[in-house]
Amino acid sequence: MKILVTGGAGFIGSNFIHYWLSKYPDDEIINLDKLTYAGNLLSLKDIADKPNYKFIKSDILNFDLIKELTKNIDLIVHFAAETHVDRSIEGPFEFVRTNVEGTTVLLEAARQNGNIRFHHVSTDEVFGSLDLDSEEKFFEATPYDPRSPYSASKAGADHMVRAYYETHKLPITISNCSNNYGPFEHPEKLIPLVITRALNNEKIPVYGDGENIRDWIFVSDHCRGIDLIIKKGEIGQTYLLGGNGERANIDVVENILDILEKPDSLITFVPDRKGHDRRYAIDFSKAKGELGFEPEKPFEQRLEETVKWYKENEWWWKKLKPEADKIAQKYLDRVK
Repeated sequence: MKILVTGGAGFIGSNFIHYWLSKYPDDEIINLDKLTYAGNLLSLKDIADKPNYKFIKSDILNFDLIKELTKNIDLIVHFAAETHVDRSIEGPFEFVRTNVEGTTVLLEAARQNGNIRFHHVSTDEVFGSLDLDSEEKFFEATPYDPRSPYSASKAGADHMVRAYYETHKLPITISNCSNNYGPFEHPEKLIPLVITRALNNEKIPVYGDGENIRDWIFVSDHCRGIDLIIKKGEIGQTYLLGGNGERANIDVVENILDILEKPDSLITFVPDRKGHDRRYAIDFSKAKGELGFEPEKPFEQRLEETVKWYKENEWWWKKLKPEADKIAQKYLDRVK
């Protein structure tokens, strides 16, 4: 099988390419990535010379190139997206262009080249926010209620994917996942931010009261879930993928500090993000029942593995840290 992976130099995309070539070594992968600040080819350096792997630097908005690339493709797995909520608040236009228009370019190329199988990777943030004291969880029929420019742009992309299925019978599936963590995640995101700053004994910004809750899924579990959807999922359907890792942000931060034997005094509470969703929770019973999906290990074990990876791979994240520090410092400067 020949696969086009968009955004394959990013966090989840690079992990997916490693996963796929390890499990299906005879398949061919073309990795298309614009290489924004979040794309890092060092994440793929160990497979760069494989004969069945090819990297192409390009924007997914380049329709002519995308149409040519997909002429002999069997499957498109679409990760490419602008993803950081803070960045979307400050600059929403790039999020609309990449996440909505870029997804449409890929869909139209897939349609014009014979209705190529298309899997779209999305987020639980499209569903909005849940109450902290609620037992409710997101599931496939939860109404969309995006609350940031990022989540609104991903919701728009999801709707375009469904529209191409309904209008053109394009063979699509969609997965909405919870917060990913694991190797190769940019240190601007919560877990690697805490790890890398704690290792340097630097102040760690925590939004608001720190009680915002997220469900966390280890990235390899997410990749396996996508594989199951591609191989066994019903065309036209959406599947939610969660990690049984529902935790308050402050608890995650304190867990990391405990693992690193660092003091809680590094924590600095900063003014909350605009429109900060209070709680996400995932009911992945559909994926479990139909596909046999569930996380392989508990959150605490995976978190220790993640901390260990960042401790042992400073070569990967050290050059990225100044970019992440800019965002952290901006919020630390707001503390009175």
